[in-house]
Amino acid sequence: MGFLSTFLGLLGFGFGIPIGLFIGFYFFVYSKPKDSEDPVVRPLQELDTTSLQDIMPEIPLWVKNPDYDRVDWVNKFLLDMWPYLDEAICGTIRSMAQPIFAEYIGKFQIESIEFENLSLGNLPPTIQGLKTYETNEKELVMEPSIKWAGNSNIVVALKLLSLRITIQLVDLQVFAAPRISLKPLVSTFPCFAKIVVSLMDKPHVDFGMRVLGGDIMSVPGLYRFVQETIKKQVASLYLWPHSLEIPILDASTVAVKKPVGILHVKVVRAMKLLKMDFLGLSDPYVKLSLSQERLPSKKTTIKKKTLNPEWNEDFKLIVKEPESQMLNIHVYDWDKVGAHDKLGSQVVPLKVLTPHETKELTLDLLKNTDISDHQEKKHRGQIVLELTYDPFKDDNDGFSEPLDGFVRKESGNYGASGSDSPDGAGLLMVTVQGAEGVEGERHNNPYALILFKGEKKKSKMIRRTRDPIWNEEFQFMLEEPPVSEKIHIKVMSKRTGIGFRSKESLGHVEINLADVVHNGRINEKYHLIDSKNGVIHVELGWKTI
Repeated sequence: MGFLSTFLGLLGFGFGIPIGLFIGFYFFVYSKPKDSEDPVVRPLQELDTTSLQDIMPEIPLWVKNPDYDRVDWVNKFLLDMWPYLDEAICGTIRSMAQPIFAEYIGKFQIESIEFENLSLGNLPPTIQGLKTYETNEKELVMEPSIKWAGNSNIVVALKLLSLRITIQLVDLQVFAAPRISLKPLVSTFPCFAKIVVSLMDKPHVDFGMRVLGGDIMSVPGLYRFVQETIKKQVASLYLWPHSLEIPILDASTVAVKKPVGILHVKVVRAMKLLKMDFLGLSDPYVKLSLSQERLPSKKTTIKKKTLNPEWNEDFKLIVKEPESQMLNIHVYDWDKVGAHDKLGSQVVPLKVLTPHETKELTLDLLKNTDISDHQEKKHRGQIVLELTYDPFKDDNDGFSEPLDGFVRKESGNYGASGSDSPDGAGLLMVTVQGAEGVEGERHNNPYALILFKGEKKKSKMIRRTRDPIWNEEFQFMLEEPPVSEKIHIKVMSKRTGIGFRSKESLGHVEINLADVVHNGRINEKYHLIDSKNGVIHVELGWKTI
């Protein structure tokens, strides 16, 4: 019976295969194909609540939010560059992790820690949308929505008590919405000094972890604990207003030298000066300036016919680098005709001064201040000065910190004075960034004119433009805060050739300085009066000593 059933089975199998192939071939050749149906497309508003909730996470932000732009070209760029970015990023991770691993070697019986394998895979992150912001600062601010579900393979080998343990990170997924700021914008390539990154929401991080080949994330409760711990730790470090600063350019390359204090100079007297006049006397005066500055020198009055003049005159000079700048002192003999004769010179390094302490110096005048030049033995007299260096109360510029690595900051501080009572002397800094939409009737060669307390200062002229960019700073030294003062700024145009009506007003604005004194700094755009569409961008700062 068993033999018969086996025989019949083999017989059926032998006849069944050819018959089945024949029938299948017949239907394949002679059957008519059916028309494929187009997929049903339905607007989002027609979907029920459950279906809408299922597909909403997969819809990119540029569809859901009109503020976000579609950036497919960036994703194409990332796709083509990813093999090279993967290698570069992994190299950076290795270099950053090496000193961290080195701290644990020798502790807890750990003999070595190293990457056995480090690869981010061949799937790059995708940007679901990009939102950009316009600010008055010199920066570019953008918020991309980043999703990355990569096939990374990261294996760390740890040698513990001669036992080799491997820890593998797999199936890494990161969803984040960072705010990326490129600032400040500078004229040195790549045209920004640092990258500042902050997370606007808690990131979603998911991954698997295998230890010695076993998936420890399958342990009940451990997966959720690890995910929540990572989210909290990352959020505590980089969730806005905390930030991560990545330096791009060295501070010495791009730092704009800002005033850090005021040097008070009192020219008291001079003794036994050289005789330059026919009658054996001189008409001396003193010129003061700081090294590394192009500002005009400060001058004392002229004392006629004396070799021992008494001045007792006070001057203020703006200091930018007290560790390297020097005070240049030159004494001249005034003449009605021809060049004035130099009676002697001297220099004083500012680093010898103690802040807020007055120091009286009696200096021997030299032929010149060049150390390598041979000095004459002729006695040229002496000069007596009183010097006081007063640094500003706040001197926390963004470039004062060393750019030697990644820096985490807790909040952005734009350098307000921070003083509750705006007392005492100080420095008013007016930076005219530029203007937009200024238009004259006859010509468009705009320049800015700043009028304040009887002083008049002018920016450079930009030819043939309605949107000039000046980016020039002007400084006014004041004995008291300008709480009740206003500064007047005009935008003028000047004809480059010769002709009538060569100057033309393109608009003006008056700015109340009370907010500047109390806040320390404001950066705003103002609509120009007597201008159709003109806007001027002005930054004002107040620093006290």
